Amino acid sequence: MSAHTKSSYWSIFKNGLFGENPVFRLALSLCPAVAVTNKVKNGVLMGVAVLFVMVMVNATVSLIRNFINPKVRIPSYMFIIATWVTVTDLVIAAYSRAVYKEMGLYIMLIVAFAIVLSRAEVFAMRNKLLPSMIDGAGMGMGFLLALVILGVFRELLGSGTLWGVPVVQAKPLLIMVLPTGGFFAMGLVMGLLHWDDRKYFGGTGSGGGAH
Repeated sequence: MSAHTKSSYWSIFKNGLFGENPVFRLALSLCPAVAVTNKVKNGVLMGVAVLFVMVMVNATVSLIRNFINPKVRIPSYMFIIATWVTVTDLVIAAYSRAVYKEMGLYIMLIVAFAIVLSRAEVFAMRNKLLPSMIDGAGMGMGFLLALVILGVFRELLGSGTLWGVPVVQAKPLLIMVLPTGGFFAMGLVMGLLHWDDRKYFGGTGSGGGAH
């Protein structure tokens, strides 16, 4: 593998982490991000599930892209996404009942995540297998990173704990574990990152949003 190819793959991966971070830059899948980040553990588990689904969906779409009729490509994507989400759901249900009890409903909602569908259409449908898998990994890691940041911020302020372990003895701000606090935390972190990007890196801020 040439140095140029390695650099190109790293650029694809880094784009998902920072340049087009699904939550903080593209503002996609905000509602599920808020729903699961009242605890760091829940955010990590959801992020890992989304990471797996995105890699597998991108890989599948890339492999069969020449056989997908353009007229039915969206239903095809949804079928592929639903298949991998079902696999993820069944594996978690079989091997980690405690996790499934908390996250089962949210895992099934990955089917409706805009970021998964958008990367299948925008990237995997137009690229070969390895770049598509790297794009899925980058976007999935970007989503996971965003959920961890939000989870740490909300759990620390709202409960005084991290991963359920007490770390702050002060009276917690209970609003931070509620949906209102989730959107407040997201807006605050998003605004801070965009201000930093504009001031120091010449960025232009985020794009539009969807669920």
